Amino acid sequence: VIAAKLMEIIHAAGVPDNVVHFLPGAGEDIGPALVGSPDVDVIAFTGSRSVGLSIYEQAAQSHGAQRGVKHVLAEMGGKNAIIVDSDADLDEAVAGVIQSAFGYSGQKCSACSRVIVLADTYDEFRRRLVDATKALSVGSPEQAGTDMGPVIDADAQQRIKDLIEAAAAELVPMAKGTAPTGEGYYVAPHIFFDVAPHSQLAQEEIFGPVLSVLKAQDLAQALEIANDTSYALTGGCFSRSPANLARVRREFQVGNLYLNRGITGALVARQPFGGFKLSGMGSKAGGPDYLRQFLIPVNVTENTLRRGFVPPKDEAGTSEGK
Repeated sequence: VIAAKLMEIIHAAGVPDNVVHFLPGAGEDIGPALVGSPDVDVIAFTGSRSVGLSIYEQAAQSHGAQRGVKHVLAEMGGKNAIIVDSDADLDEAVAGVIQSAFGYSGQKCSACSRVIVLADTYDEFRRRLVDATKALSVGSPEQAGTDMGPVIDADAQQRIKDLIEAAAAELVPMAKGTAPTGEGYYVAPHIFFDVAPHSQLAQEEIFGPVLSVLKAQDLAQALEIANDTSYALTGGCFSRSPANLARVRREFQVGNLYLNRGITGALVARQPFGGFKLSGMGSKAGGPDYLRQFLIPVNVTENTLRRGFVPPKDEAGTSEGK
């Protein structure tokens, strides 16, 4: 629906009909045909790592009808972490984590799915985070008091619930909110504590309201845990130490780093968005170089030094003026 409205705006602005095309449908049906078409030169994709890598692999396969090498821009998600330092303002840290983890029901590639808390403040942060999560209102976005709405569809709801059930069999205690029953694909916010850094829960993107909390003995270990994933999209740190914040700037391997604030909600031009590792490829969206990726640079060189002058000829084939 949003794409259709965008097309209305494009046409109203006077863009000819054959310049921009609107092709609604299931990505698994339309995507492979477009990616494999010899008429497609650039592919810009946002979605899962598995689909993004398959697009990259398919685009690399040239064939006889193809006249150029396909260029792929892909943003493929993250397993984003927020570090909570020993001296952090816990009121701000809890609010920032809640907003980053459960805003839009956790359905953001930039969402916080891991919190790495230093041991000195772990217990207090845990208590406050549990209380704040239980206070969240889950329900219809049409209601003004709702903090968290439904996930996108039934498949996403079931996938998230299956993951929660598998994790709950191994990890206790667990903090969770409540979700309404009946119409709508609701999943209550869940938090798992004392998560192992190399567990599935701490390594794989979930794309839902599920948060893992990990403990670190010091900032060095926290950074090691934060960087030890195949993703590098967004990250954050809450700290009142200028020295620690400076170290986080140097060592936290992410495309977008946020200090003492939430890690979602990047603004165009202010926080150009994009990561590296398996989080994606291409210049950051909203940055000064993004649109240039859709252009072909061409250089034209002309020798303007003329050696002599050749006058135009008349109809008889003789030079004019003779």
